[in-house]
Amino acid sequence: MTESEFKEQIEEIIIQIEDALEELDNDIDYESSDGMLTIVLENKSQIIINRQSAALQLWLAAKSGGYHFDYINNDDKKGWYDDRSGKLFFDTLNRCLTEQSGENIDLDLG
Repeated sequence: MTESEFKEQIEEIIIQIEDALEELDNDIDYESSDGMLTIVLENKSQIIINRQSAALQLWLAAKSGGYHFDYINNDDKKGWYDDRSGKLFFDTLNRCLTEQSGENIDLDLG
């Protein structure tokens, strides 16, 4: 994947997340800028999603820790997978949102 393709994919993910957050009834704020999305929950805690261009990784920072995701595209799987646990990015994001907010949050993401 080229750096240009990487940046484009991250921007698409951020837009997907923003759109999904808009659909929620919760009072969740967010701000995005240059490949970084900051989600501010009702309790004022934050989850930060950003790109790490040098490593071509998608990073997620939450109270539960920092997560690094690599893009995998092969016969078995396609998507952003945690480089330690192997879990999908969107699954990890939903889990972190739920844990950190104290509410069941399930963003409808592909």
